[in-house]
Amino acid sequence: MPASSSRYAKALSWFDTHILQQLYTDRVRRLILQSFPFWFASIIVGVVAVGYEKVFVWAEAVSFGWLQRQPLLAFALTPLAFLVSWGLVQRWAPAARGSGIPQLMAGIELSKPSQHHRTGYLLSLRVAIVKLLSSVALLLGGGVIGREGPTIQISAAIFRAINRLQPAGWPQLSRQIALVTGGAAGLAAAFNTPLGGIVFVVEELTQMHMARFRMAVFSAVIVAGLTAQTLLGSYLYLGFPKVTAHAGWFLATVALVAVLCGLAGAAFAKTLLWINAYRRRYATRLQQAAWVVGCGLLLAALAYAVGQEGVGTGKPIINRLLFQNDGQTPWYLFPVRFAGMALSYSSGGAGGIFATSLSAGAVLGDALCRLGQVPLEDRNLLILVSMVSFLTGVVRSPFTAAILVLEMTDRHSAIFQLLLSGMMAQAVASLIDPHSFYEHLKTGFLREALAQPVPNRPVPHPVANPDLE
Repeated sequence: MPASSSRYAKALSWFDTHILQQLYTDRVRRLILQSFPFWFASIIVGVVAVGYEKVFVWAEAVSFGWLQRQPLLAFALTPLAFLVSWGLVQRWAPAARGSGIPQLMAGIELSKPSQHHRTGYLLSLRVAIVKLLSSVALLLGGGVIGREGPTIQISAAIFRAINRLQPAGWPQLSRQIALVTGGAAGLAAAFNTPLGGIVFVVEELTQMHMARFRMAVFSAVIVAGLTAQTLLGSYLYLGFPKVTAHAGWFLATVALVAVLCGLAGAAFAKTLLWINAYRRRYATRLQQAAWVVGCGLLLAALAYAVGQEGVGTGKPIINRLLFQNDGQTPWYLFPVRFAGMALSYSSGGAGGIFATSLSAGAVLGDALCRLGQVPLEDRNLLILVSMVSFLTGVVRSPFTAAILVLEMTDRHSAIFQLLLSGMMAQAVASLIDPHSFYEHLKTGFLREALAQPVPNRPVPHPVANPDLE
């Protein structure tokens, strides 16, 4: 056992012997012993999520700065950043590419006793470190990515590591519950949305009965969220936009916008799947590197033509639309963001699509409002509806999308409209593809993890050419 693990085990044993056994009955003591490592992991997740957010904000500001001062640099820096991001993943952790949520879903499915040793390929601490470095590199070059999916994978890796460090004989929750709880804590800390983290677990991550893991999830979400708030203060991801929550005939407009944005989100998911399937034709490292550089050059051209609104997470765009609504958003910004998201995600580096899908939905919603000449006082509601609907079209989690947007803005008066839009988007997106984007990618990661050599057996490592989701 490594020295650090031994010290950790001794500290837990001392805590049990000198505190818990003196104060509590065996039943209460056992519950505390089961929960304590998860509380500790939740604190770490809260700190890591805040640090990751700070680094992400810095990286986005740097990319905006050089693009504003020297836009021609995009043709050098963007392809270089794409290449570095992809190279980190290919060299050190292929499972760090992309969002992170499909890897967690696959890891949960592999957490059975007979296969749990394979989860390390998807959710090790090395994967988490590469995830962070690769995503920051991609963002520095102007990548159109988010940090929420990566935060979820990183958090699950932290929970897995803490769970594995517990000493023999210590009452433990299952590996599956550890991963599920880590995902919930990661989303709650990333967005400051505790309810969103809980709903995400129920809707996206697991088919288990809630009674099996509810206390672990609730406590982890609370501890991780409070840790993030302690470091950042009480905040909303998007602030308090003015929203007039109409009912009656206006719901027809809400439904129409939800349908259009849900279809757009589903089309985006299908586009990503098609691009990644096409990319698998390029088998050699040189061909793959050429693809990555090509994606970087195409995004550089978009960034040079459009400016900083064509790159980055898109959060500044959402804030401008919700709080200024000056009608200055160009009509072509949605297709530019759409293309930028596809190029960034398909480059093979690390990066999420939660935040960028929300920003794409906001831009599309604003365009639909101006096309339909919707009054200014009604646009914010439809922009929030568009955000929920586009994200639902991509990930097929309507209640998670609605609760996330609700908690980001604290606009509880619009809860019914947001839930309605999520359900409408889910219904129409299923017409394009009955399976979610993450479900498609999870299947690929499962195959990839199962194809890896069993740990502790000296089997030659095959040449890496993973499915490039």
